[in-house]
Amino acid sequence: MRQRRSLLGMSQTNLGTAVGLTFQQIQKYERGSNRIGSSRLFEFAKVLDVPVSYFFDEMPSNALAGRPMSGRGKKGFGEAATPFEQEKDPLVKRETLELVRAYYKIRENRVRQRVFEMVKAVGAASHAEVLGGSKKKR
Repeated sequence: MRQRRSLLGMSQTNLGTAVGLTFQQIQKYERGSNRIGSSRLFEFAKVLDVPVSYFFDEMPSNALAGRPMSGRGKKGFGEAATPFEQEKDPLVKRETLELVRAYYKIRENRVRQRVFEMVKAVGAASHAEVLGGSKKKR
């Protein structure tokens, strides 16, 4: 939810107002402190302009296995050491969100495509350099 809200440039306050909640309640949902019921999830999907299934894309298979929620004081969804660990996901970093927003502000399709190709080429070259460096060490 946080990722989509951020991509849209929407504040927690604006999202909360749209669904009749305070920004503190939105924070609790985003952190995983509070569960999101199905009707509330439907409201969020409408406001964030995504299908409800968006929130389940790429969900780990063990999360779909019907595993019960942990009791109080234990780790729950959205906290460290769960399948939703965010530290390793580059899509939730502020830098990534800012890059995507800036990219889509480029109005000319040809220019945007050239920037896309350039970033891919730089990334591929950097990756090849890292791989080449590790082979030389052996």
